[in-house]
Amino acid sequence: MDETELIRAAQRGDSAAFEELVRIHDQSVLRLALSMLRSPEDARDVYQETFLRVYRNLDQFRFDCSFHTWLYRIATNLCLDQLRKRKVRKEEPVIVTTPEGTLDRAESAMESRVEGDPLRNLFSGQIRKRVKEALGGLTPRERMVFELRHYEGMRLRKIGEVLGTSEEAAKNCLFRATQKMRSALGELV
Repeated sequence: MDETELIRAAQRGDSAAFEELVRIHDQSVLRLALSMLRSPEDARDVYQETFLRVYRNLDQFRFDCSFHTWLYRIATNLCLDQLRKRKVRKEEPVIVTTPEGTLDRAESAMESRVEGDPLRNLFSGQIRKRVKEALGGLTPRERMVFELRHYEGMRLRKIGEVLGTSEEAAKNCLFRATQKMRSALGELV
């Protein structure tokens, strides 16, 4: 079955068809949530909530846009909600305490994958920290647009569709985010 047939079957209550839709799209949704939220726990929560909402609202999907766009719109809105909650509550990413001090688990997991020269590892970790801080200075919407463009490789038209706005609005938001990133990263850019 192609994706349209899977969607129609799932809309009729075929659980196997819905499971196949989840299987096709689950990694991209989890990757998006993890790249946006930088917390494995929060990313899993958004992932689960995304597919729960898709399941509950699949009968409302009308093929006006691609299923992928509709799914990403749900996931990005949930990520934006989570980021807004963090700003209100001043939540910090998942932190662990070690004998060497405190570490961000997401950062240390990424660093453990970097192989080779220890000096390169150190420099890579410092850059990652600076980029993370610069991303934290963006509004949730700017961060979403920036990450969808640069980490997910989406085109501006698709980003506009995912966020329910125009391509021009996505372009303007990306421009503002890029300017802020350049300003925050200074000599690294």
